Amino acid sequence: MGIGFDSHQLGPDRELIIGGVTIPHTLGSIGHSDGDALLHAITDAILGAAGLGDIGQYFPSDEAEWEGKDSRYFLRSALQMAQENGFELEHLDSIVIIQQPQLRTYIDSIRTMIAETLGTVVHNVSVKATTTDGMGAIGEGQGWAAQAVVTLKRV
Repeated sequence: MGIGFDSHQLGPDRELIIGGVTIPHTLGSIGHSDGDALLHAITDAILGAAGLGDIGQYFPSDEAEWEGKDSRYFLRSALQMAQENGFELEHLDSIVIIQQPQLRTYIDSIRTMIAETLGTVVHNVSVKATTTDGMGAIGEGQGWAAQAVVTLKRV
């Protein structure tokens, strides 16, 4: 079992990509790659469950190679590393913490995108969303965060 967390600031003139899905919004993630905190958290959870470290070890944010990179690449790479070490995905549970926009109508698309990226069935992917009820930087719309827990099994 592994856990992952990531957060990104929000700013103008950026896309808001959550779970590989572009969400229409006036603000987007500020990040070195595409700023997809959900996929970064899941990537970390997979690496952690396999005992392989974290996303920064493999895809450092100070390397130009990863600038603007689609985070699905990181996710696929982490799963491949886990598989090469004798693991396969059993289940993942995740939560997105963002004040706006509401994600209710995007959750199914996000789950499908993640499942397709990981080569698994949607039933193995849980994505939830919540707000901070206006509290703190996330509640004030300055950023967003995501957390994930992944269960791998030895094959």
